[in-house]
Amino acid sequence: MHHTAEEYAQTLQYLYDRLPMFQRIGAAAYRNDLSRIRAMAAHLGHPEKKFVSVHIAGTNGKGSVSHMLASVFQASGLKTGLYTSPHLIDFRERIRINGQMMSKEEVVAMTRRLRKDLEQLEPSFFEMTVAMSFQYFADQSVDVAVVETGLGGRLDATNIIQPVLSVITNISWDHAELLGPTLADIAREKAGIIKADVPVVVGEFQEETAPVFQLVANEKRSLLHFASQKFQLNSVGEHSDGGLWEVVRLGKIVDSALLCDLRGHYQSKNIATVLAAVEVLRGMGWIISDETVRMGLSHVQERTGLMGRWMVLGHSPLVVADTAHNEAGIRAVMDQVERTPYQKLHIVWSMVTDKDRARIWSLLPKHACYYFARADVPRGLDANVLRMEAEAEGLSGQSFASLAQALEAARQASGPHDFILISGSTFSVAGIL
Repeated sequence: MHHTAEEYAQTLQYLYDRLPMFQRIGAAAYRNDLSRIRAMAAHLGHPEKKFVSVHIAGTNGKGSVSHMLASVFQASGLKTGLYTSPHLIDFRERIRINGQMMSKEEVVAMTRRLRKDLEQLEPSFFEMTVAMSFQYFADQSVDVAVVETGLGGRLDATNIIQPVLSVITNISWDHAELLGPTLADIAREKAGIIKADVPVVVGEFQEETAPVFQLVANEKRSLLHFASQKFQLNSVGEHSDGGLWEVVRLGKIVDSALLCDLRGHYQSKNIATVLAAVEVLRGMGWIISDETVRMGLSHVQERTGLMGRWMVLGHSPLVVADTAHNEAGIRAVMDQVERTPYQKLHIVWSMVTDKDRARIWSLLPKHACYYFARADVPRGLDANVLRMEAEAEGLSGQSFASLAQALEAARQASGPHDFILISGSTFSVAGIL
């Protein structure tokens, strides 16, 4: 057993070295073609056909929606697989069953097996992890797997599944350089997960993207549901265990105090999307009680192990980390910051190179004190570059050699009633954790 840690480290090294990884090198790792993952799946005897799945795409919210749905399925007593990306601290966060990460031994054994079978196909890092998760879910006979797309939808390696339901959370600008310049282009990519005769729930009705979804759904004879047209969630306050919501369905209040432990005002759209998805599944004969939905939504983090969304790391001063890293995500987090009482706001910030930073600077509060650091990945932006760009936009702060030093400086400068936010990239949060 004592070899495990070493073997696991070598296995990850193999996966990372040989396979281009989007998060570290950016667009060069994005492969827009499903032939390789299809060949891999065929080679493995089609593990993706051996379990029931729900497929989730979208620019923002897909992580929260995936974890919420998985939590509801677990509360219903279903053995639930969950495949998400990226991971924050440990590779194994990507592949879980009932909230338990795949063990290090299993990752080592599975990589050895896939390596032997698939070496000649030269899969990308992402293709390899998708194959690994599908094989694992098949081996473990899960009742249902919630599968989150990596990037886009149409040509995402996860798109070889034939789910019982497709979910598209929302569409906003992120990775436009890969998926197309307009919201309609991005929507077209995400709409690529819509399958023939498989219903689809779209979280938000948006003028610019709705026609794209309607068109594709008609072509595929797929029943289309817009969650925002059916459910509306109104915040009715915070609770020590999460946010409380009033649920309005088609104009009628159906729940006056629904608790969700994933905090943040922006969860309103995500919860509506989950409720719409549950309703569609019930229509297909799934037994999911209202009580189960309540249990699932009130304990998402505990049941699924989700990390990185409005994570409270300390009090007096309040320290919160959030992985928001694109326009819609950051807008949502700043909205939540405004709802939080504090004396002074300190923001520890790092970013990666390929984001549309001009759009993002304008969303950040001018009154905050900034602590810029470089995210510890090859795509991390130099802290001085961040500081200079931010200053040009009227934001003031200092730059630091590392996230740890930036956070330490923020702590030193904070009084007990201040608020420290750590955000800007997935890596800001991973680095701190």
